[in-house]
Amino acid sequence: MCDHHDHDQSRRDLLKLAGALGLVGLAGPALAANDRPIGAMVPGQGWVPADAAACAGDGTPLQFIPRTAPDPDPLTDELKKYPRCPYCGMDRTEYQHSRHLVQYDDNLVDGVCSIHCLAISLALNMDRGPKAMYAADFGSTAAIKPLISVDAATYLIGSKLKGTMSAVSKLAFADKAAAEAAKAEQGGELGSFDAALSQSYLSMAKDTVMIRKNRAEKLNKMMEKKGT
Repeated sequence: MCDHHDHDQSRRDLLKLAGALGLVGLAGPALAANDRPIGAMVPGQGWVPADAAACAGDGTPLQFIPRTAPDPDPLTDELKKYPRCPYCGMDRTEYQHSRHLVQYDDNLVDGVCSIHCLAISLALNMDRGPKAMYAADFGSTAAIKPLISVDAATYLIGSKLKGTMSAVSKLAFADKAAAEAAKAEQGGELGSFDAALSQSYLSMAKDTVMIRKNRAEKLNKMMEKKGT
């Protein structure tokens, strides 16, 4: 064992919604009174400082609290630094069109495959406030879609476009006109990041059942193939 901030009213309403759903707060205090990172509460260990050394076997097999080093410049080479989603293991380059990234107030970073897994990160890191959050601009024609601030994005929610880790797709656009054009072709509704995040939490139960079923079926096929 190792020794180891508020936006607008809609954002506050979203936090209340998460609490009402029995989920943890999304943006709790990240800094103590002396401006030092307070880290996170780890069962059996108490408060673990944000700058504590990582240990093999920390947490669960997946990354329930960020275990990478603090990163003050997360957008530089972000796909190299954060190649896989820590919550589902998916390749973020393969799913670069739906990827998200959150930088917490202590400069710990989660690079994830989707807003579904971003919702998991925000829920689990209840004592870290998100300093910046980014989403891939689905409207971009670049081979690797650039990241944009979620607060400046327009999301297309529930269209015919395939979702990542969710039956209800939630894709971000830097240009609202591009989002409107996609809506005209693919259906769905336009909304803010908060609306998309709310939908992520509301869909979490069904999505989790879907993901578990899909993974179990994949595992069974792998086992059957291995046995032949």
